[in-house]
Amino acid sequence: MTFRYDFAPTPFGDALVVFSDEGIVRFDLSESADPSVPWLLENVSARLHDVPAPDPGAADELAHLLDDHFAGTPVRFHEHVRLDWRLVEGFHRTALQMINTIEWGETMSYGEVAARAGSPGAARAVGTACRLTPFSIIVPVHRVVRSDGSPGQYGAHPEYKRFLLDLER
Repeated sequence: MTFRYDFAPTPFGDALVVFSDEGIVRFDLSESADPSVPWLLENVSARLHDVPAPDPGAADELAHLLDDHFAGTPVRFHEHVRLDWRLVEGFHRTALQMINTIEWGETMSYGEVAARAGSPGAARAVGTACRLTPFSIIVPVHRVVRSDGSPGQYGAHPEYKRFLLDLER
């Protein structure tokens, strides 16, 4: 198995995209103004037990999809790019795959996702899955909201979640 990486532009800055032979294994919005900071790659390298090689241009197709998405065109990323789920296991994987079915402009509460994923009462686990997703934006965890309809958090950037929800309205 080989791993490679590239960067894809978003309105929040460039995202690190890590690919395996099977598809995108990680899409990571950086907390840094410079997405090439070593700790981003170190984190995913530790999880993969391998260091991805740079592959400029590897994210071009994804970048075009992101451009469409941020221009307001509904994009179901998983219909266009393959996802490699190796970094997600158990209920977190089930929850994220359920979240992947939420349509553009729709939202679902953490509790609703838990119930549809087969574990009623596991709303907190859904929140954890959203927080730890290796597929920020391309698996639409921003569409998961609190039971009262308020957006809730989006890692350290709740304004990103509000932006994404507003974009889809």
